[in-house]
Amino acid sequence: MVFAITSAVVAVGAGLPHTPSKVPAAAVVRARAALSALPVLGRRPSHDSSYDRDAFGPAWTDDAAVRGGGNACDTRNDILARDLVVSARTGTSSCPSAVASGTLTSPYTGRTIGFQRGRGSAAVQIDHIVPLSYAWDLGASRWPAPRRWSFANDPANLVAVDGASNQAKSDAEPARWMPPLRAFHCQYAVQFVAVLTAYGLPIDVPSRDILGAVLRSC
Repeated sequence: MVFAITSAVVAVGAGLPHTPSKVPAAAVVRARAALSALPVLGRRPSHDSSYDRDAFGPAWTDDAAVRGGGNACDTRNDILARDLVVSARTGTSSCPSAVASGTLTSPYTGRTIGFQRGRGSAAVQIDHIVPLSYAWDLGASRWPAPRRWSFANDPANLVAVDGASNQAKSDAEPARWMPPLRAFHCQYAVQFVAVLTAYGLPIDVPSRDILGAVLRSC
């Protein structure tokens, strides 16, 4: 299952619509062009040991200049509400209408997962399509703090997935990891390119080649 988007180059703050559908051909064409325009590195730089998750701001802060920022609901709950079929809501300290329960069809595997707030809620996790650590290595380490906060909370770079896939991916770039569900590869490639473009990040050659092959097959 895939999520439709309106453009291959998603503006900062744009998100993935909730309803799954085929990736529009025009979006794929624009993604191919955007990929060819990205600055290129021969390979991913050696990981910068100074990387600190805290440099991207408090986890899931609502205080970010992105779509949904400042709406009195933390980013995690914004994404859960967007990507799950919500069956119940509840108030929490970080969101007055937080998702209490619902169902997710993970775009990475196609598996249907029941979400219940509480100790089992980690079964559904929020993935950064372009990982924070990868972005850091590609140049985000030099960004001002507000830009990093936006990147970490931008709905265009976030998707609710099954926890096992999120853990398996870790901070891997496309050359080392793609979603197990091949039907999501086109959408994943379009979104990956869109986020790099929106934030002015380069791409490593092996990942460029993987994404290029995916986009040619869409």
